Amino acid sequence: MNSRRFAILSVLAILCLSALPGAQPPAAAGRPYTGPRTPDGKPNLNGIWQAMSTAHWDLEPHSAADGIPAGLGVVDGDVIPYLPAAAATKKENSANRATLDPLHKCYLPGVPRITYVPFPFQIAQTPKHVVLTYEYAHATRIVYTDGSPHVPPNDFWMGDSRGHWEKNTLVVDVANNNGQTWLAIVGSFHSDALHMVERWTATAPDHIVYIVTIDDPKVYTKPWKLRVDFRRQKVDEQWENAVWEGNMLGGLPQEFWGAAKK
Repeated sequence: MNSRRFAILSVLAILCLSALPGAQPPAAAGRPYTGPRTPDGKPNLNGIWQAMSTAHWDLEPHSAADGIPAGLGVVDGDVIPYLPAAAATKKENSANRATLDPLHKCYLPGVPRITYVPFPFQIAQTPKHVVLTYEYAHATRIVYTDGSPHVPPNDFWMGDSRGHWEKNTLVVDVANNNGQTWLAIVGSFHSDALHMVERWTATAPDHIVYIVTIDDPKVYTKPWKLRVDFRRQKVDEQWENAVWEGNMLGGLPQEFWGAAKK
């Protein structure tokens, strides 16, 4: 096949694929993926998603350990910048994670951990809200995109989320966190001074890049970032997952918790 004929056939194939219902043309080199839009013109993130990561067990690069799979880490720069006293607390948390991890008592995971526990979650958009429903513990979040401010100072297990769109990215400011949740099984923690900015960006039809800037002057020497990628789950509904506060281990396998039940 000569090069001219191959080029013509390639162009025809692209045109045919682009004509399929719902098909999205490939992004041109150097141009960001835009993807489908909601009726109000915002990027369409609707669907069921799940993190493909070991972040639930440990955010930093780590080798395999008892109940913890090895992972490359999701922290920008690899190391969480703990203050000296906080680093000691994290070490103590890790040594006693079988009893200290708040998830062992079926408390809500908090943000951002709720996004990368190994369970799917669903996104549903309206012009004024982005609603996230999580399979784990029936947890829910409402991200208000109507321009309303944070509620007066309070403390919530899942924080208070206010969002806006910056081109193709949903930017969410999360405040009013209660300081009782962890970021990972190995004892990564924060205080009630935690403040986060999440950035949700679809980079392909079935891929969302999730980047969080985390700031907590009581625990960290400076703000830091983590990144987790979400994959679309080709299912129509989430499964039932029921837990209740005070239920040790929640009836889930020990591998989920990363430590043997004592």
